[in-house]
Amino acid sequence: MSTNKNTPKHPNENIRLFEKDNYKWMLIGLAILALGFFLMSGGKSADPKVFTDDSVYSPIRITVAPLLIIIGFIIEIYAIMKKRKES
Repeated sequence: MSTNKNTPKHPNENIRLFEKDNYKWMLIGLAILALGFFLMSGGKSADPKVFTDDSVYSPIRITVAPLLIIIGFIIEIYAIMKKRKES
């Protein structure tokens, strides 16, 4: 019976897909994504019949929030692709 290098040594051994560090980076990425989506949503107008371009086209909604969302997705990709440390 030949043993493959990728098979566990013991049949009951738990194989984890990600390490603790990966999950930490995933949570950081999710927090940045949530912040970006929250900043993009903004607030409501006091009078729905009046259009205020200052609140709709604010720099936070147009530049900061999308950048935070892109950064959050980059962190999520990094967290998924990060290799585990070999000991």
